[in-house]
Amino acid sequence: MSVVPLRVPAAETAQEPLRLKPAVRLTKVSKRFSNGTLAVEDFSFAFPQHGFISLLGPSGCGKSTILRMIAGLNRPSSGRIDWPNAVHDAAGQPERNLAFVFQEATLMPWATAIANVMLPLRLAGVSKDEARERSQVALAQVGIDDFANAYPRELSGGMKMRVSIARAIVERPRVLLMDEPFAALDEITRFKLNKDLLRLWQESNFTVVFVTHSVFESVFLSQHVLLMAARPGRVMARVPVDAPYPRDELFRTSAVYNERCRMVLELLGQASGHD
Repeated sequence: MSVVPLRVPAAETAQEPLRLKPAVRLTKVSKRFSNGTLAVEDFSFAFPQHGFISLLGPSGCGKSTILRMIAGLNRPSSGRIDWPNAVHDAAGQPERNLAFVFQEATLMPWATAIANVMLPLRLAGVSKDEARERSQVALAQVGIDDFANAYPRELSGGMKMRVSIARAIVERPRVLLMDEPFAALDEITRFKLNKDLLRLWQESNFTVVFVTHSVFESVFLSQHVLLMAARPGRVMARVPVDAPYPRDELFRTSAVYNERCRMVLELLGQASGHD
């Protein structure tokens, strides 16, 4: 298949079946910071329910800014961010029901792994016993339940990131935002976490929006790779990765994987040339 040019998603009718509505939709979203920098311009994409989408592009193209706008940490300067299936609160605002995994694990150093995972539940008013039970399940899902009582200083970089992911999924989000979570890890650990993340995603029902600088990681993980041009960030193209899951070491040597990596590398070179 060839590269798919992006179009602004058409408005959906109220009668459209729920299953067809995206988890979150951005329409002509732009972000200009107070210093005048236009970080993102006219970004449009409908992130599908239970989709795995990677954002890939040169440094400074606004990938992290897009995640922060989806999370509500930054407000768009223009455009719309819609949550078609969201429950609305009393003020009419959509409940985003999302989690954010940053590049650093950002764990509380004085708390055990399970206490770190319990934190968002306790802040949400969940009882201590229920929070502990759910947190133990989340740690088991990421393969680190044997280290529930370990402190961050006793964990490797990969194990800390597993705790961070467990803390993100323990609230059962509909959308999981991940901002280069594996960038600081060695290649072996990174690949193992890639596989474990895909397993977790397949077993769950959340949408993943994944920021990375790695062409090979984006193609391995994603259903679609969004190629972004240099600042101001905007989508050049969507590259579909038409390969079934689960994906393993054999996929990395397949013709589909290598062809998609080559295509994305070429497009990434074009994107970087826009500076």
